[in-house]
Amino acid sequence: MAGNYHRSIIITHTTLFIAMTTVFSWISIPFIPVPITLQTLAVLLTGTIMKRYAIFPMVLYLILGAIGLPVFHNGTAGIGVLLGPTGGYLLGFIPAAVAVGLCYERSAHFINVAGLIMGTLFIYLFGISWLVYSVPMNTLAAITAGMLPFIPGDIVKAAAAFLITRRVLPYTARLSEK
Repeated sequence: MAGNYHRSIIITHTTLFIAMTTVFSWISIPFIPVPITLQTLAVLLTGTIMKRYAIFPMVLYLILGAIGLPVFHNGTAGIGVLLGPTGGYLLGFIPAAVAVGLCYERSAHFINVAGLIMGTLFIYLFGISWLVYSVPMNTLAAITAGMLPFIPGDIVKAAAAFLITRRVLPYTARLSEK
């Protein structure tokens, strides 16, 4: 790895975003069937900064939680969390971060915003699908309980990710150029 600056940046960002997602998972409001956390903000930020490489921290985050490290919401861990009602949302982090990342490889703001919306929709899609299967509940009930109450907060999180990235991205771009 000596001399491979780009790889070092990816590894550093990967550990940073795993840590950020973990810390943001502790900022939680109990809610049924899934808690409200800042994890999705961390997922969106991972995609905006790491671009296509956002897959690495999200996959590793889920692996760390699955093997028992307390990285999920409120310090929960284990394969049982992934098989429980929140599992679909957690698995949705992977395609969400990648979708955001791919859209952030373009410089047009409308594509960036579309990526943030698409990433959020991927989390909902995986989460609601898993709720329907695992709880079980019908699709309308899953949307009512597992998506509608979260839309206002997720709009705020997507806007925050957009604004934070606009401030941070010029600095991270300079790191990547070295």
